[in-house]
Amino acid sequence: MTSEIAQGCPGTAVRRENGGEGRAGAQQRTRAGDPSAAGRRMLALVIDDSRAIRSILTRQLGSLGFDVAQAGDGAEALAVLDGGTLPGLILIDWNMPVMDGLSFVEAVRDRPELRETTLMMVTTESEQRQIVRALEAGVHEYVTKPFTEEIIAEKLSALGLVGS
Repeated sequence: MTSEIAQGCPGTAVRRENGGEGRAGAQQRTRAGDPSAAGRRMLALVIDDSRAIRSILTRQLGSLGFDVAQAGDGAEALAVLDGGTLPGLILIDWNMPVMDGLSFVEAVRDRPELRETTLMMVTTESEQRQIVRALEAGVHEYVTKPFTEEIIAEKLSALGLVGS
């Protein structure tokens, strides 16, 4: 497996873990559940302002068979998406500078080409009303920090994105 740094918006680096396919391979990925996806790695986008959390999630998703791109906030993530990256899974922190996770989710759900993308909130927000707001906005799963590798794997398995 190789790692490449792809330029997103000016001044932004997006780290992508992949099998050497590069940007073109990421754009041509099929979504989860598509029978033609056999043998291909799904692209995941991790959005968190904490470099440590991005690193932890990137490592875990890579071990579960995903290629991974990263962004430090919602606005940076939208720039990555505008650049042609089409992930099948996006993990989103709620509390970030520039554009928070809930605003990002709402923006993604307004885009027809991203409506089928699986969204999972991974955040410190644990109040019931926050969870409900995120689910109503369009996330499929919700994980509160701190989390374990097992919790992330279980959620992805429940979504049908990894084997159990």
